[in-house]
Amino acid sequence: MRVAVFGSIHKKGFSNACDMLLQALERHEADVFLFDEVYNHLLSVNAYLPAKYNVLQAGDDIQVDLALSLGGDGTFLKTAQRIGNRRIPILGIKLGNLGFLIDVQSNEISAAIDDIFENGIQIEERSMLQLKTDKQRFTNGETIALNEIAVLKLDISSMIKVHTTVNGEYLCTYRADGLLISTPTGSTAYALSVGASILVPQNKSFILSPVAPHSLNLRPVVIPDDWKIELEVESRNDNFLISLDGRSQVFDKHTKLIITKADYSILLAKRKGHTYFKTLREKLMWAADARSN
Repeated sequence: MRVAVFGSIHKKGFSNACDMLLQALERHEADVFLFDEVYNHLLSVNAYLPAKYNVLQAGDDIQVDLALSLGGDGTFLKTAQRIGNRRIPILGIKLGNLGFLIDVQSNEISAAIDDIFENGIQIEERSMLQLKTDKQRFTNGETIALNEIAVLKLDISSMIKVHTTVNGEYLCTYRADGLLISTPTGSTAYALSVGASILVPQNKSFILSPVAPHSLNLRPVVIPDDWKIELEVESRNDNFLISLDGRSQVFDKHTKLIITKADYSILLAKRKGHTYFKTLREKLMWAADARSN
């Protein structure tokens, strides 16, 4: 099996966790590819690196069977960005805190790798969002988001107005601190904190959720994911912020936004028997009894 390793090198315990991971992969004679950030970090801490390890630079054509993301949900999103449309399954390994995209805990790395090589993986297909604009562009060319596209105000004193058209029909004008357009994957991210519903990954929908709306009767709306969303923003300071999974840039208020489902999806890898509902129960502690005995 050809396996690529990506990770958040600044997280506490990264070097030890990565060493454990590489030892497990060596035990199964995997062909290991290290993203350049990981490789350079391991060199800096004098880690032993077999000469047969391959280094993946930005822009390389990545051809592996599985990508391992060592960190939290943020690291997973960055891994997805590097993988792009190559349809390589990504398995998350936890080094951070709460992570809905993470399947493996740091204390079970060795056993999890054994399980994957012996029993294989199951794959969940996750839809993505694509942003198009009529004028200004993201400086790094990014247009894809796995969790959400957020349109947000810049200053602390005034809200923005987001004129929203859905599938060719005017929906409403959101007077709020911002508006989120979220995928089912993103329904447990930013959208969850503003009161949106949780959508299972197989749900073919997007959620429009206002952030701190001026009118409390403006609630999250769920729409089919094959509909087109068009946004025009009014802002007192003539600018607003667009964030794609946390990658942010300031835009001029005259920029029109068009948001649709991306033409490719991300493959999320899990160990067999690890289901979405099991993840929800564990991460959100559903049915946990907090009362003292």
